[in-house]
Order: sequence, then C-alpha cells, then structure tokens
Amino acid sequence: MTSHDYKSPIKNRIGGVFVPVRNLEKAKEWYRKILGLEGGEEYFGHLFVVPMKGTAGLILDSMPKWRKEDGDITTYQVPSIQLLTDDIEASYQFMKENNVELVTEIQDNFYFVFKDLDGNLLMICKETT
Repeated sequence: MTSHDYKSPIKNRIGGVFVPVRNLEKAKEWYRKILGLEGGEEYFGHLFVVPMKGTAGLILDSMPKWRKEDGDITTYQVPSIQLLTDDIEASYQFMKENNVELVTEIQDNFYFVFKDLDGNLLMICKETT
C-alpha cells in the first residue's frame, strides 16, 4: 500500500507558526516594528495573530499551558522561522539600526540569523524567483 492509496483529512498547508514569547505586549510591538505591521488580533489573553501575507500565519503566544514550573518557557534555539526579503543587505542594515541582536552576518549573500526579544532564533532569507 502506498501513500497514494489513502486520502488524508489533514491539509498539506501550514495554518500558523507559533512563537513562544514571555511578554505578549512587548513582543507585539517588537514584531510590528521589525515587520512593519499594522493591526493583528489578540485572543484568549495570550495569543496575538500577526497579519502576514501568504498562507501561513505567525502567532505570538505567551503559552500559559506550556510554561515550566518556574514560569519560564522554552524558546527556539535553532532558526525555525524564515522571513523573506528582496534586499538582504538593506534588511541586515535595518536590523542593525533597530538594535536587533544579530547572530550571524549575511551568509552566502543569502540569509542571516537574529534573535527576537525572547531569544528565539529567526532567519531572514533572500527570496528567490
């Protein structure tokens, strides 16, 4: 039996990516500034749905159900989210000017890695056409 023999009820599409944050208000403002966002919706006192273009949404979550005993949360320690740009140099300079913690310089003239306010590792990558 091959995978073509069954029809999965699960869609082949990412609905959203959750980013663990310690302080939802600070994270909302930081992501708004870095991504040039307006709007967004807050839900249940711990989720903020970032208005993104494309099929997958970015969701900031203070994750009350997943916190450790000391109240902290685990953050991404590998770049798990890739954001796109048409101009990698301008994007790198913009992050420097906004005092974003840069983990790498521009690599292969294609990407760089940085940290958000909570120490999550994220990546900016040049969009290829």
